[in-house]
Amino acid sequence: MSDSNSKNFYITTTLPYVNADPHVGFATELVRADAIARLKQLQGYNVFFNTGTDEHGQKLFDAAEKNGMPVQEYVDKYAEQFRGLKELLGISDDVHFIRTTDPKHEAAAQEFWKRCDANGYIYKKNYQAKYCVGCELEKTDSELIDGRCPVHPDKEIQLIEEENYFFKFSAFSDKLLALYEKNPTLVIPDFRFNEIKAFVSRGLQDFSISRQKSKMSWGVAVPGDEEHVMYVWFDALVSYISTLGWPEGQDVVGSAADASNKFTQFWQNGTPVQYCGKDNLRQQSAMWQAMLMAADLPNTHTIVIDGFLTAEGGVKMSKSLGNATNPYDVVSEYGTDALRYFCLAELSSFEDSPFTMERFKDAYNAKLANGIGNLTSRIMKMAETHLVAPVAVPEQSLTEEYFKLYDSYDFVKVSQYVWSRIQELDVFIQENKPFSIIKEDKEAGEALIKDLVARLYTVARMLQPLLPNTSNIIKELIKANKMPEAPLFVRKD
Repeated sequence: MSDSNSKNFYITTTLPYVNADPHVGFATELVRADAIARLKQLQGYNVFFNTGTDEHGQKLFDAAEKNGMPVQEYVDKYAEQFRGLKELLGISDDVHFIRTTDPKHEAAAQEFWKRCDANGYIYKKNYQAKYCVGCELEKTDSELIDGRCPVHPDKEIQLIEEENYFFKFSAFSDKLLALYEKNPTLVIPDFRFNEIKAFVSRGLQDFSISRQKSKMSWGVAVPGDEEHVMYVWFDALVSYISTLGWPEGQDVVGSAADASNKFTQFWQNGTPVQYCGKDNLRQQSAMWQAMLMAADLPNTHTIVIDGFLTAEGGVKMSKSLGNATNPYDVVSEYGTDALRYFCLAELSSFEDSPFTMERFKDAYNAKLANGIGNLTSRIMKMAETHLVAPVAVPEQSLTEEYFKLYDSYDFVKVSQYVWSRIQELDVFIQENKPFSIIKEDKEAGEALIKDLVARLYTVARMLQPLLPNTSNIIKELIKANKMPEAPLFVRKD
């Protein structure tokens, strides 16, 4: 996360399809992006944090028909559930939420198309291809297993034969490889970067960027051709800059009062970072980067690739497979910061990880109820009992070591660092027994308790990007010199 001299930082999640209820896979991506946004704010950056919903394409059109609903009504319904994740997951108040059905986004997608077309990177032809509706991507025979997409084995591969517009992806092999060479941290982690380098090195095939409106009407109209709508990926990827007001230079709300060019500030002169799952590797780090080049726009700075979450039996957690865990259900039982903790600390940052409620409860009890929750109660009980006034804790800067940990985007390492400080405090209490010393030496006992409170305050500050609500509660308890009236995390038996 080594930035240039700019103090402008941009981060975006992918935009999930609104074809079903949210699941913890996207919740994990959103929480991780939020933690980075909060960390950069702690460092004094101007931060633009973006999320939203992808609302076009065959998959949504089919889902609306299956549910007997007009497609706009269908996407409106589910978009609100994804918008509700902001409060549910304790996401930063100033996060921007874009819908690809927003008129401003659709206009931006059309302008993007025009620029790529004017530069000679769009053409029209007849073609035949195998297509996975789940991925919304064309598939070659080598990508299929027993004739099915390995990511969406429940869906039949479709055979598409029609006249479409194409993007000249094949013209960008050398340009992309040069980009990868120039920016050795473009894709994190390294093994995903190696995958996309190998993919591009094998040569690129032009891909379809439109669908005939007579067959699939739910999409952004192709400029100058009302018989075609844009392919969903071409439209959706533009959301990363349309949310910044591109090309008009107004903010996401479109307020004339704020005509500062957010695209220039956060994308062109800032540090644009994208979060996505491993099934988005090709789209984010090759297709989108080529599209930006075709439109004469700057490329992304960093793309962070998550692994999949797996359900019982090691099967990929997926809305289409019906085995996904709903974050609303988890939070209703355990609370917001409990889900945030598990997503950040217990799930691998880059590899596939199992998400089961048994694992969740074990981690909750060990690290939250018996960990930071119990520690806070012990320290603040001693403080309230033995100190006559709150400890005056200076707002000292967190260590460079702490901030440096975030450069890898590995939240497991970040969390281990913070929880090691929590364990150190537990060990300190066991070895020094301030509750006993204060009975024999009041001054020495008070000094030990004050030191514990100060160190707990530092832990609370470290928790701010990770568990913001818990962090704020601990800091308020310290300022009031009070022990919590109820446990921060109630143990689940």
